[in-house]
Amino acid sequence: MRVLFFSLCWLLAAGTTAQKAPVRPAAPVQRSIDRPKLVVGIMVDQMRWDFLYRYYDRYAPNGGIRRMLQQGFSNENMFIPYAPTVTACGHTCVYTGSVPAIHGITGNAWWDYEKNRTVYCSEDKTVQTVGSNTAAGEMSPRNMLTTTICDELKLATNFRSKVIGIAIKDRGGILPAGHSADAAYWYDNKTGNWITSTYYMQELPQWVKAFNAKKHVDSLYQRGWSTLFPPSTYVQSSRDENEFEAKPFGNDQKGFPYDLKRFIGKNYNSIAQTPHGNTLTFMMAYEAIRHEQMGKDSVTDILAVSFSSPDYVGHAFGPNSIEVEDTYLRFDRELGAFLDFLDKTVGKGQYLTFLTADHGVAHVPGFLKEHKIPGGAVDDNSLVADLNRMLKDKYQQSPLVHSAYNYQLSLNERLIDSLELDRDAIVAAVIRHAKTIEGIDRVFEIDELMEQPMHADVKNRLANGWHPKRSGGIQLVFAPGWIDGGKTGTTHGLWNPYDSHLPLLWFGWGIKPGRSTVEVYMTDIAPTLAALLRIQMPNGTVGKVIESVTR
Repeated sequence: MRVLFFSLCWLLAAGTTAQKAPVRPAAPVQRSIDRPKLVVGIMVDQMRWDFLYRYYDRYAPNGGIRRMLQQGFSNENMFIPYAPTVTACGHTCVYTGSVPAIHGITGNAWWDYEKNRTVYCSEDKTVQTVGSNTAAGEMSPRNMLTTTICDELKLATNFRSKVIGIAIKDRGGILPAGHSADAAYWYDNKTGNWITSTYYMQELPQWVKAFNAKKHVDSLYQRGWSTLFPPSTYVQSSRDENEFEAKPFGNDQKGFPYDLKRFIGKNYNSIAQTPHGNTLTFMMAYEAIRHEQMGKDSVTDILAVSFSSPDYVGHAFGPNSIEVEDTYLRFDRELGAFLDFLDKTVGKGQYLTFLTADHGVAHVPGFLKEHKIPGGAVDDNSLVADLNRMLKDKYQQSPLVHSAYNYQLSLNERLIDSLELDRDAIVAAVIRHAKTIEGIDRVFEIDELMEQPMHADVKNRLANGWHPKRSGGIQLVFAPGWIDGGKTGTTHGLWNPYDSHLPLLWFGWGIKPGRSTVEVYMTDIAPTLAALLRIQMPNGTVGKVIESVTR
């Protein structure tokens, strides 16, 4: 009995000890990462930084630019860290955090040594147009060698995020949206339709078909283009009619008001050269957000929208024109309405937006001459033709110079090699001739870049823009104020501040009001977005996080 009693006591004690054993803690509660519902990237094609303040007094109090400046954060000294400063490179840089030397988009077009032909930045002959019967849709992001921040968000959310790119220019919608985008839409100037390619889908969504069926372009043409305010109030701009301005609407239309009704049903290209091109782009952005339900769930989406019309207007009329001022005054009001729409649709403080540009623009040479400021134009097409004539006289072969894309001369390397011509002598002859052209400040073979007696910043920007398979072997550097072009209009593409100093405004979710004059770069935008979203930065990123924005 005693043995049985002690055995029972031992069993009871063991059971009590087991019941008092530490309980395993419960699994931690999964908390979602704090992110905005929607990111809206706003690119303004050809917006110089000074446009923020040049027209500040005329921007509407409830417009978009004043609101972003006053309620958001402005990086006042943001520069492009490479050359050439052109559309395709700029859109790619903003979203990749990288430079042409790495992401491979070295211009809107370039001479490709492997393909031995000119390549357009977003061309893709393996895909077909969706939305029209033209070749305008044979495009994709395949020429871009790196990921974008949009790709990285897709990867971070296991492809649950929705990404859409929109722009009148195909490259403005395609390159920012990245390789894994759900869609990119651009404008077919032959049909007046918004289109895409089979890279993204086999058929347009019903909402895009319905949008195209309404032919909004013709309704916008019906409005014509008159100034928003009396012409006499545009005191920040030069006179309305100038011989150095182009006439994109016909030689008979020399100034305001512009009659656009003549284009209805006939010409769908000219809309891009008016502020109505911005209106059309905003309309597409509204429809995409509504019908694709962007920003409506817990997974962050990105809309990458680019406004191409300021570039077309700026090229034709120049940055000191009434046309450019009127374009920005109208854009400001439409941007304000768009922010109101985001407040109501996505929720105030629930979306993050940034506004920047792909490049600036130089003054029209004729305008500079009128005001006794140095400047001029170099006809790069004539330069190539002259070089080939000169070289043919000596070598009986042509062409020995393929192109002058992106301020670089590309030699016919295959022909020179196959005929065993004296390449060094050809290069020396090309450089000697180019140096005689007024406005060309320096000419040198790219291999000698770092030995050139130039400012280090300029050398670094040229190096950042050079890719061994997609760039020319001889570099042209123009004098300040000089452009490649003709007698009317202007362009961009160089390292100078008028081409490379751009706005960078942050607004909405997670952004505290403020401004900074610390120098930052276009390559810093993508890693800053990555830090805000807590995701990996794109795989070619060389930029740094802008801590004044993230803290």
